[in-house]
Amino acid sequence: MLKERPVNFKNTLKGAMGLLPHVPQLIKGGIALATAKPESHKSLGSLLEDQAQKTPNHAALLFEGQRYSYSEMNGEANRYSRVLMDRGIKSGDVVAVLLENRPETLFAVAGIAKLGAIAAMINSNQDGDVLVHSLSLVKPKACIVGAERRKAYQDIADQIDSVEDLPLFLPLTGKERTPAAFDNMEKLLDAASTANPPTTASVQMQDPCFYIYTSGTTGLPKASIMTHQRWVLAGIGMGNSMLRLQSDDVFYCCLPLYHNNGLSVSWASVLGTGATLALAKKFSASNFWKDIDRHGATSFCYIGELCRYLLNQPEQPSDNQHGVRMVVGNGLRPDVWMEFKERFAIEHIAEFYGASEGTLAFVNMFNLDKTAGYCPLPYAIVDVDTVTEEPSRNNKGWMTKVKRGSIGLLITEVTERTPYYGYTDDEASAKKLFHGVFKKGDCWFNTGDLVKDQGFKHIAFADRLGDTFRWKGENVSTTQVEAVANSHPQVEDAVVYGVAIPGTDGKAGMASITPNVALNDLDIENLGNLLQDKLAKYALPVFIRLRPTQDVTGTFKHQKAQLKKEGFNIDIVDEPIFVMRPGSGRYELLKDELYTEIEAGKIGF
Repeated sequence: MLKERPVNFKNTLKGAMGLLPHVPQLIKGGIALATAKPESHKSLGSLLEDQAQKTPNHAALLFEGQRYSYSEMNGEANRYSRVLMDRGIKSGDVVAVLLENRPETLFAVAGIAKLGAIAAMINSNQDGDVLVHSLSLVKPKACIVGAERRKAYQDIADQIDSVEDLPLFLPLTGKERTPAAFDNMEKLLDAASTANPPTTASVQMQDPCFYIYTSGTTGLPKASIMTHQRWVLAGIGMGNSMLRLQSDDVFYCCLPLYHNNGLSVSWASVLGTGATLALAKKFSASNFWKDIDRHGATSFCYIGELCRYLLNQPEQPSDNQHGVRMVVGNGLRPDVWMEFKERFAIEHIAEFYGASEGTLAFVNMFNLDKTAGYCPLPYAIVDVDTVTEEPSRNNKGWMTKVKRGSIGLLITEVTERTPYYGYTDDEASAKKLFHGVFKKGDCWFNTGDLVKDQGFKHIAFADRLGDTFRWKGENVSTTQVEAVANSHPQVEDAVVYGVAIPGTDGKAGMASITPNVALNDLDIENLGNLLQDKLAKYALPVFIRLRPTQDVTGTFKHQKAQLKKEGFNIDIVDEPIFVMRPGSGRYELLKDELYTEIEAGKIGF
């Protein structure tokens, strides 16, 4: 059994000493980080062009039997640049990308980036009102729509008035006919030049590169701004300093490219080091290690749920017979960390912590266990009032830092060295900042996350604060789910929160519903149908609790603390609770036998 190494001086020093063989690469990465000035003309596009010039025939991308060299990948990206340039797309314009994981997604992002334009990475689970909101938020001048997202876009196309020309349609197999009211992008690409566009050289690191959508802590999705600088630094920090990738490494990514773990951590690490990206359409627990072997992968990116799904697979003699030496990701829970590391013989779990809109990141450089890692930049972990969920302030008005070993709210200082780019919505951006935290005039970013201070500048993620919880690798906005539930004619009030289910990561959605009819008269089937029609699968409440009234504060804020504490425990809750089993599509009353199975972790949510 692997022995866990705690975060203390001895093991932190031992971990630091383990970096000695990699000092030359670390120095190279450090110099690159130090010279990464906002006004520098280094960008996603320029990195791709540099690699295409240095190693034109080296494999840049592997996908379902397809292989693209760096020269070929760069040429494909250039075609996208030319097509969009012919449409009048220029620096600062937004192009919406509605594609799932496939090579064209990366070609499109790189092509857009070379123009100095901004790719809006639309979550492929979104449709209806949420999709309208996400597109309206950034006002794209052009849309690239894959066959896999055609219907979702067509259903709301008449509500998007910023697109100046017909949306560009990309088939999946080459056999789909271009629908009416779309342009055939494949035909336009075939006629486009593969030469580097002249615009790449003018793109600066401080320019926006793409938008990643996040629910933040309240409301509908927000578009967080990823600059070329943040993307390039992610590649240097993760690929060079953390993973220490070489050109012969193959990095496997089965996470969605509309998330930073896929687009920034995975691809930036590869492109910044000249390695090879093996891209999967989606994650498959049963095929994961077969895919790793097929591509000869030496590293991969994870989220915590992915690791647990792999552990839930039947054990195989080949579990530790692969070429993976290091993995990078976030959300790996302490209760499965050592089991995952031992069963799959992972030398180094490079856990990290960072928010899409945040100002810094923690990285597990020293190969310690059960930690999100270390950060040398200014941050603080402050005491929080568990009732108001606001930082506590002392009699002088300053926030108070928690003691080592305690849990508090993580905040990070906003400085010239650690700038805050926020969202496209200025009002939403302002809400994420605290002023006058420890002294007059200071400014700090509110991560919205509770973390444990492990000492020696290390942290461990504990929970999410406020109106967001994480389920199935996605952030779920409680206010969005509440809005949908409240739209039902029989619902007077809805309160949504996350609850833990044994054997799962994150928090499952639970809705406390107060009907405007008798509890027994609520049409639970009809309510379930509404929720399934309007919400993405990950946002759908797993549990529904019926209540005659909701508990509120004097200012009419819902009191969620007790609801979260009681969860779906039918032994202490004397109100009806319904549950939707995986794959059932309907809510059923939670009874003793089913409750016992859920508590025993026998149902795979």
